[in-house]
Amino acid sequence: MRLLLVEDDDHVAAALSAVLARHGFAVTHARSGEEALQALLPGEAAPFGVVLLDLGLPDQDGYEVCGKIRKRTSIPVIMVTARADVRSRIHGLNLGADDYVVKPYDTGELIARIHAVIRRPSTGVEKKPADTELRLGSVRIELPTRQVSVDGDVVQLTRKEFDLLALLAQRPGVVFRREQIISEVWRTSWEGTGRTLEVHVASLRAKLHMPALIETVRGVGYRLVAPAS
Repeated sequence: MRLLLVEDDDHVAAALSAVLARHGFAVTHARSGEEALQALLPGEAAPFGVVLLDLGLPDQDGYEVCGKIRKRTSIPVIMVTARADVRSRIHGLNLGADDYVVKPYDTGELIARIHAVIRRPSTGVEKKPADTELRLGSVRIELPTRQVSVDGDVVQLTRKEFDLLALLAQRPGVVFRREQIISEVWRTSWEGTGRTLEVHVASLRAKLHMPALIETVRGVGYRLVAPAS
């Protein structure tokens, strides 16, 4: 797996690259936003599987770089930064980052998060043309009509329940952080909305009669486990 590390501090990059190499990653180091964007241009080498993006870059802000990356490719992006406030995390996730890791961090946790964002099941999800429909085993999600059915029977969902299910179903197996879900589904910050998310997850499990469909990842968030076809 090729990994692009965007970090202007050579000492930090060298130490982290050594750890990543021990876990099987082939690391390319970019010291600036422009170097990162150049590295992501189509070339002869295999594409990168994930980008670790520091926000404090010398030539441009990491948020700006993330926005440019997201316009070019769907490669998972993990922001790695000392900016720990909630607003910064929400802003990063809204720009298209897949995860947000605050320095100092435990390298074991970072490795786990990298594997979480790049994990894609090879089976279990079928996308129809133009991504208008998602199939997960017996569950059918029609995005244009916002209709969900299980074994052909329509399940009545609220607007937020549908939005939550559709978000998780777009990337089954990938862990969505609670803050990211709140930001994308409720368009607000995490504060005061956590209980609402838990209630909606419980309601989805009950209405779909699939308690194992949405898995709780303790201390992090939720992920959708694609049922067997």
